[in-house]
Amino acid sequence: MSPSAQTIALFREIAGRKPFKKYIFEPSFKEAEDANDLNKEKDKYIRIPKGATSIGNGAFYFCKSLNVIVIPNHGLASPYHGSASPYSVTSIGEDAFKCCDNLEKVVIPNTVTSIGKHAFENCINLKEIVIPNSVTSIGKYAFYYCVSLKEIVIPKSVTSIGENAFYKCESLKEIVIPNSVTSIGNNAFSYCVSLKEIVIPYSVTNIEDFAFRYCYCLKEIVIPDSVTYIGYGAFYKCKSLKEMVIPNHGSASPNSVKHIGGRAFYDCESLKEIVIPKSVASIGKNAFSENTKVIYE
Repeated sequence: MSPSAQTIALFREIAGRKPFKKYIFEPSFKEAEDANDLNKEKDKYIRIPKGATSIGNGAFYFCKSLNVIVIPNHGLASPYHGSASPYSVTSIGEDAFKCCDNLEKVVIPNTVTSIGKHAFENCINLKEIVIPNSVTSIGKYAFYYCVSLKEIVIPKSVTSIGENAFYKCESLKEIVIPNSVTSIGNNAFSYCVSLKEIVIPYSVTNIEDFAFRYCYCLKEIVIPDSVTYIGYGAFYKCKSLKEMVIPNHGSASPNSVKHIGGRAFYDCESLKEIVIPKSVASIGKNAFSENTKVIYE
């Protein structure tokens, strides 16, 4: 007969050893700096080792078995907390976790300042990620085709969202963009077919081409006063979009929309009416659907 947990704990206490923690039987994490340190087919739980200052380009590319990864925090890189430890991870490189099909959770510490291009592309089971308020840029294709990602909060430290950053995040229902972001890149939220609500902050000046293309569930959006440019196909085929407000501060105001790109609101079949302010100097070809009544001020 095997001894009980209580008996084992008693023996350890008598021997002067620390008792087992309650989660002792949970899966253990293997320390790995890149794919060379692990078995790509078997290792599921990874912790970046102490002393690492970055996760290199393609470090864990195509590690199919990877399920959870923890990036340790050895300092504070946030501008609100002072400088980071010289032994902290500050960047996640390009393609770092690309095509990690079974990756579900990533813990990113507030020492990381940049998430590289394609960093989590095609992580089709990624459901949860917290971006700390130390990150200033989200690279191109960073979360491209993360079809299981349901919610994400972009911190106030981020100033730019790269092109295709959240392309085809089909489960994403809500996203909050802070008022530190000045531009939303091409295709940034294209094919986010479940996205129902988005708030564009007053800091954004450009909504680039196809930024919200095929966001079928998006019903209402207010263009803030700061936006001067709405790109080609920006809201193309947003079929549920019923209301669109374009601000008007006069044609001479620097804080007024000047350009609406071709097909910007094309095939927005629920958008019955839109008012174009005097500030708009150019409207591209097929900017609106045939059933949308366009009113010029």
